[in-house]
Amino acid sequence: MSAVEIVFGIVLLIFSVAITVIVLLQEGHQQQVGVVTGGADTFLSKNKARSVDAFLARWTKVIAIGFFVLVIGINAYMYFVK
Repeated sequence: MSAVEIVFGIVLLIFSVAITVIVLLQEGHQQQVGVVTGGADTFLSKNKARSVDAFLARWTKVIAIGFFVLVIGINAYMYFVK
């Protein structure tokens, strides 16, 4: 194994862990169940949740695109160099 393969593997591992963590941090679609049972949601808590969810959704897209570009780049590098 060359140093380039090790670096590619480490970067790929970082991307995969990051995308897993960000997806797990996002709230599910069942967060509104508390409203039926009497949970109190204020205007500020709703907007705060939306901004955090929007932030996590945006970074999920960015990291996922980076992950796929990295995988394609690694495969192209391994195909043409080796």
